[in-house]
Amino acid sequence: MKLFSCQSCSQILFFENTRCERCQHALGYWPDDNVLSALEPDGDAWIALGVNNNRFRLCANAAHDVCNWLVPTDSTTGMCAACSHNRVIPELNSPDHRLAWRKIEVAKHRLFYTLFRLNLAQTQNMLFAAEPLVFKFMDDVPNAQHKVMTGHEDGVITIALSEADDAEREQRRKAMGEPYRTLLGHFRHEVGHYFWDRLVRDGNKLNECRAIFGDDTLDYQEALKTHYAKGPPLDWQTHFVSAYATCHPWEDFAETWAHYLHIIDTLEMARAFNLQLSPAIDKDGEFSVDQSVDPYAAPTMQPLIDNWLPVTTALNTMSKTMGKEDLYPFVLSPAVVQKLDFIHTLVHSSADRMPEPALAS
Repeated sequence: MKLFSCQSCSQILFFENTRCERCQHALGYWPDDNVLSALEPDGDAWIALGVNNNRFRLCANAAHDVCNWLVPTDSTTGMCAACSHNRVIPELNSPDHRLAWRKIEVAKHRLFYTLFRLNLAQTQNMLFAAEPLVFKFMDDVPNAQHKVMTGHEDGVITIALSEADDAEREQRRKAMGEPYRTLLGHFRHEVGHYFWDRLVRDGNKLNECRAIFGDDTLDYQEALKTHYAKGPPLDWQTHFVSAYATCHPWEDFAETWAHYLHIIDTLEMARAFNLQLSPAIDKDGEFSVDQSVDPYAAPTMQPLIDNWLPVTTALNTMSKTMGKEDLYPFVLSPAVVQKLDFIHTLVHSSADRMPEPALAS
């Protein structure tokens, strides 16, 4: 994520802003140019001061205060490139549902920001592929036998509305022994499953992926049962980024994919703030950060790891000064770095040649 600037008054802006607090211009995000633009009314549309081809409308979901993205004036659906992937949204007659949906959309739009920056968010492909990427945001039905479960299946990502309840999510995090559980983390993990299908399975990378992550043909349901019955291996941190990653190669890939997105998005924000780390007592420069490294353009994973370790060390230490737990409570072993490098290479080699969409006849 980066910082933005108002084209009217140069005020610093943040990704979710809908109005400039200094000059009061309405704001809209245009993903094609990665611009949060000041807007001026033009009849039934808006002139975007930060975009050359600059006449737009706001996404139809702006009416619900859940989206600040722009759409072309000739859009047939009125939905932006992020909201067009929604298939089920919560019933909006409940204030709690509306609040939960806003939280979910903040996380989802941040996901799509990263996918666009990685050149993976080719909306035509992701919407009209044989397995389109779509989202269902669902609440539990009273007296139903089964609760809504967050997960991915054949391109459909379901996010349980209860995950937007901070207290409920924290209770689940503790019950499942997880060091980290967030809405954004859910989106990044679940979309990892989607891109495993698209980039590994459909991209003829199965053998390469299995050499790093293991045999994905293992029975998934049996692997889950074993994991929940016995827990992770004692030495899991030597080979995996999280305990959950140990249960099956698909989950290992999705967990590692999520961490890859954590890393590049956080490093971009650190770069936007020109975050400098150079402790006086660090004589060997182990905690220095190279701000010349663009996390979205690094040729390999190593420059990102070299910056990530000091940044997370500083963030974790500062978090503790506020009496909080580590912001990033994970260890990146050499084996995990190798997996991250596989994903980095996979993303950058695949971004410009996603499999062609299989259009229905």
